[in-house]
Amino acid sequence: MSASRPTILDVASRAGVSKSLVSLALSGSPKVSEKSRLRIERAAQDLGYRLNAAARSLAIQKSRTLGVLVLDLHNPVFAEILDGVQTEVRQHGFSTMLVSGGEDPTLEHRQINTLQEFQIEGLILISHRLSADVLKAVAREIPTVTVTRDDIPISRMDMVCNDDISGARLAVDHLASLGHERIVCLSGGDNPVSHARARGYSEGMEDHALAHYSTIVSGGLTDSAGYRAAQEALQGDPTALFVVNDIAAMGAIAAVEEAGLSVPEDISVIGYDGIRLAGLRSINLTTVAQPLAELGRLAATRMLERLDQPQRPAQHDQVASRVVVRGTTGPPPAHPRSSAS
Repeated sequence: MSASRPTILDVASRAGVSKSLVSLALSGSPKVSEKSRLRIERAAQDLGYRLNAAARSLAIQKSRTLGVLVLDLHNPVFAEILDGVQTEVRQHGFSTMLVSGGEDPTLEHRQINTLQEFQIEGLILISHRLSADVLKAVAREIPTVTVTRDDIPISRMDMVCNDDISGARLAVDHLASLGHERIVCLSGGDNPVSHARARGYSEGMEDHALAHYSTIVSGGLTDSAGYRAAQEALQGDPTALFVVNDIAAMGAIAAVEEAGLSVPEDISVIGYDGIRLAGLRSINLTTVAQPLAELGRLAATRMLERLDQPQRPAQHDQVASRVVVRGTTGPPPAHPRSSAS
């Protein structure tokens, strides 16, 4: 073996196969038998050979890479959706390039431009803050799938999301079934998903003839925002809080406990999303759980279908949530803290 960098010809010679078979095997082609693939991979490993992805992309005019923009890398919801995306695309021989705009639409657009410079074949947006005009321009240039948001329909752009209105109604159904009436919603701020969940809350309160108790406190999607919103909500003596995401619900619980109250004996708290963290014994949060990994897998599937059929009509998928009952919800207290109605 020479001191120079090993080539694909070196791998072919060591494995006793053709150069083209090596290229197919290392690209994950299903046309190569398992026995040949293992022999080629072993030869490449022994030689320290790595496939030159850039050269391969130039040769076949395809990068086998999908770009993924994640709204917020600190939010576990998006991380769990991303897991589903990557699991699915890897099974089809694709890689992913990940960027985040940090909720800044201008930076998001720049990051998408950077992805396109690397010749990505498609773009998956795990939430975003892009304007309708920018999103339309992006979708015209490259196959695009959005996840969690479906408020900007675009021709030939697929959308995958949770039915947030129905999910929020499930939260109210659960609390009402326990006997709660003074249910306050802590919203997630000014974004389409939070608006949909607040709407579902209002509809749920109407369903249970509790509209006169309806109260929406403006909050956010962070634990600190949930904490502040809960402090405000406690002034109205609620018996239950519906918080529009799990992270904010954890902040709300902290505010309830700092006020000298117990969860769920004095106040029940239900979150939304179903992140793994919510199921930890120390948190034990009742939540409206989205199938997060399924959202990611479905988005990846729609992208792969779009690459095969670029002109097919846009598809809009909505998945259903379910209530996961844990330790933060229970019946309202027998003796309310005040006579407020």
